[in-house]
Amino acid sequence: MAGRKIWRTRNGIVCAFILTGLLLAGGIVQYRTPALSADEPGKDADRNERDQDGIIPGRLDRIDSAVEAAISEGEVPGAVVLASRQGRIVYFKAFGNRALKPAEERMTRDTIFDVSSLTKVLATAPSIMLLVEKGVVRLGDPVHRYLPRFKENGKSDIAVRHLLTHYSGLPADLDLSKNWFGYEEMLEQLWSLRPDSKPDKAFVYSDVNFIALGEIIHAASGQTIDNFARENIFVPLGMTDTCYRPDSALIGRIAPTESRGTTLLYLHARSSKTDLDKILRGEVHDPTAYRMGGVAGHAGLFSSAKDVALYAQMLLDRGKYSGGRLLSPLTVRAMTRPQSPAGEAQTRGYGWDIRTDYSSPRGDIFDGGYGHTGFTGTSLWIHPPTGTFVVLLTNRVHPDGGKNMNHLRSVVANIVASAISDPT
Repeated sequence: MAGRKIWRTRNGIVCAFILTGLLLAGGIVQYRTPALSADEPGKDADRNERDQDGIIPGRLDRIDSAVEAAISEGEVPGAVVLASRQGRIVYFKAFGNRALKPAEERMTRDTIFDVSSLTKVLATAPSIMLLVEKGVVRLGDPVHRYLPRFKENGKSDIAVRHLLTHYSGLPADLDLSKNWFGYEEMLEQLWSLRPDSKPDKAFVYSDVNFIALGEIIHAASGQTIDNFARENIFVPLGMTDTCYRPDSALIGRIAPTESRGTTLLYLHARSSKTDLDKILRGEVHDPTAYRMGGVAGHAGLFSSAKDVALYAQMLLDRGKYSGGRLLSPLTVRAMTRPQSPAGEAQTRGYGWDIRTDYSSPRGDIFDGGYGHTGFTGTSLWIHPPTGTFVVLLTNRVHPDGGKNMNHLRSVVANIVASAISDPT
């Protein structure tokens, strides 16, 4: 793209793009996905004739009071909500503050968030599927075909597909009570793990699964996941705010999370770091990804609402985007239809949540679809039958841990679903 500059640091290329000639009034960048390219993001959000987009007039305004109530209750300091219907942005607003400490800062629509476990579906799962399309990875292969030492300690029967669906039998996380640090020590922890059950026997949502998938991407492609995802997903889609280890030039737009000391409490972790009280901003929140250097298959990605929307629209367009095609329609279908063992109540696709205990972003009215959540307060739900998706990005953990926000996720989804006037 003409006029784009990629910042470089000692950690390699990171996401800081200067887009000359593409800035609209107010500094908003046009979407590049075909269905989203005609309008400035948010333009449709202020229209009085939303019924032209299959939206009942006035219904989406109810999102305002729902988010403001969550802010008033201290559930989130602020939020960015974006909803799209049939390729057009029908709602796009920022609420509250992105920072409360050390000083208040208002939330803006271009705020960049630590998206936490949305990393799994924005970076890792599509990277694996791209390698499947290239014939480099096969989902039915044992993981040890790509990571030979993975078979140690009873893991030889675990296949790549088990990692994607969270039916591998592996525990939820690496043991952070042990004082390991760095990439090589992480690998030793991964090899030493013992599964808690046989594959396909039990659903356990596990960061370990996607840590292993990140290593498969590295082994099969020769690139670490940050570089592979950037070159094959983020740059082609124009996701200019999306990266691991964001450059310092972006700090002013990044929503802070909480202190490292607080994050360590979640997993009874240990750390030799002395500056544990400083609130994190632009540094990964997840304690395991932090120990891995900020790049991991399960967490570590930073992104904005407009970038998540570009990705979601590509999926609704069955893999197409303005520059061509990212994934085949059959690949998108495979990722987003049930892939869990037959008869299991917890239903997952390849990476995506379909119907599990984690499906709060679906709400009560949408029937079907797929999505994901992130611990820091992020979520995405995509509903192909109506061509709709809902992006909700918050930093609920700021400044000191936050509260459960499943209610807000579901309420926002319900309001969007209730506003659709022509669902067929």
